[in-house]
Amino acid sequence: MGKTHRAAAFLDKGGTGKTTTIAHLGVAFSELGANVLLIDLAGKQGDLAKHLGVWQTYQEQITEDEAWPNIATVFDDSWPTIAEKLGSDPVSDLIIETDEEVDLIPAHPGLDTLDATLGNIDDAQVRYSRLTRFLDEYVDPLEYDIVLLDLPGLTNNVSYNGLWAARHVIAPVEMGPFEAKQAAALTTDLEKINDQFGINITLTLVLPNKVDTRTTLAAEYLAEFENAYPTAIAPAVIPQSQDIRNAAQQGQTVFSYPNPSKTATQARDAYTTAADALWTHFKETTHA
Repeated sequence: MGKTHRAAAFLDKGGTGKTTTIAHLGVAFSELGANVLLIDLAGKQGDLAKHLGVWQTYQEQITEDEAWPNIATVFDDSWPTIAEKLGSDPVSDLIIETDEEVDLIPAHPGLDTLDATLGNIDDAQVRYSRLTRFLDEYVDPLEYDIVLLDLPGLTNNVSYNGLWAARHVIAPVEMGPFEAKQAAALTTDLEKINDQFGINITLTLVLPNKVDTRTTLAAEYLAEFENAYPTAIAPAVIPQSQDIRNAAQQGQTVFSYPNPSKTATQARDAYTTAADALWTHFKETTHA
């Protein structure tokens, strides 16, 4: 592709499926032939690493004080100096390879205090561009095709960094009135950020998630989302599936889950379709 493309999963609400979305879209991109890096900024609990079956190994590194540098380190003033001392490939110390052909920079307990640390930086341009600096200068040279960010489920300095760096937002939404309001609020917030700082962050993919296609109410809300976000709505919905949860509990996505159910197979196909649509969008906007 010749360029690293970025997107971040975000909605100012917990439990919408952001981590599941990033894990599955990442694997879907890999299945389509992309070289993929996932970055977990969603909190110290490390849900993305758990979803991809590498949390126990990383937790041991944390316990033994070997998980340094880590994702929190790259936001520090001293990161350029640290990177120089680490040598020609400082990011390799942060990356964990997974069994599902995607690389991961996992969450770390250092994220716990990162929001407050960033809040002490008076200059907003500097405060919100720390992650951009890291990705531009240290990750892009690694020539990943796709970098996907899992952001906190609330608006804070960490999520602003992720939005600023990604510029493309993926919003997993359930079919309900509260989620519709949250998606509308996200659109308004992005417009305010763009106007205030002269940047362009777009709501690129609205992904209907945990959809019970048997219910009339879900169909009605889906129609509302399609009407509200005609250019961003995903080409297929993610159905409600117990196997998605079962796979996550075993440290897998449904792409590697044995004997998936019908709904899990539908979910796998929908994630692939969404990834393909995103990839097409990235390439079209790159050459526009």
